[in-house]
Amino acid sequence: MAAVSGLVRRPLREVSGLLKRRFHWTAPAALQVTVRDAINQGMDEELERDEKVFLLGEEVAQYDGAYKVSRGLWKKYGDKRIIDTPISEMGFAGIAVGAAMAGLRPICEFMTFNFSMQAIDQVINSAAKTYYMSGGLQPVPIVFRGPNGASAGVAAQHSQCFAAWYGHCPGLKVVSPWNSEDAKGLIKSAIRDNNPVVVLENELMYGVPFEFPPEAQSKDFLIPIGKAKIERQGRLPHSSAHWNEVELKTMNEQEPQLAAQWCSIFSFNLISDL
Repeated sequence: MAAVSGLVRRPLREVSGLLKRRFHWTAPAALQVTVRDAINQGMDEELERDEKVFLLGEEVAQYDGAYKVSRGLWKKYGDKRIIDTPISEMGFAGIAVGAAMAGLRPICEFMTFNFSMQAIDQVINSAAKTYYMSGGLQPVPIVFRGPNGASAGVAAQHSQCFAAWYGHCPGLKVVSPWNSEDAKGLIKSAIRDNNPVVVLENELMYGVPFEFPPEAQSKDFLIPIGKAKIERQGRLPHSSAHWNEVELKTMNEQEPQLAAQWCSIFSFNLISDL
């Protein structure tokens, strides 16, 4: 109490000087956003921006998606924009391709890309080749997205990686986002692209939070498809990766200081040109 009363009796200028010496401001914590929420945010912004965009797939509406990537979108946009489909990949993928040819911009979600094999004719022979075969007169602006590759405890029917399969198909752009910033920027660019784009998401990364820079929080934020991203700047040798391999390569450097000086790490978001 004596210390407090002493401060009260002092002139205001002296008191403020003492406070400045004893206290300091800490920098605000960076915003953390999971990959799941970043994809959700990107789709939400594009649905709001363009009424031609819609999402369809198994359990994407009332159940908010098998992996909750479409959480809240059905309540916001309703049955005409967020559409639950039967368990028939060939059927709803064909509907999505036809809608794209008619001028809409569908987002077709596969619960896992293993099941996209049921719709492979629609993806390859209808979506991928039409733009070329029409001499550029008939664009097919469609996004095929969903989890791809190995996960935890999902067995063989849900664990195959189709990056090489789709990456070797002419007419498709194939991307695989790593962190939250990439996930949002790439899904928005994919939706706006006039070519069919396959977005291969990693199930293991859905719940991983990453720092979300201010520019990524903008509704105008896009990441150009096909441009490599420098994750760590260095000299001479470099290491290239995509997906969660970027994180593994970054974390497993034995000598961080040496790596920062000599080893550059690039993440590639475009698989179809590698």
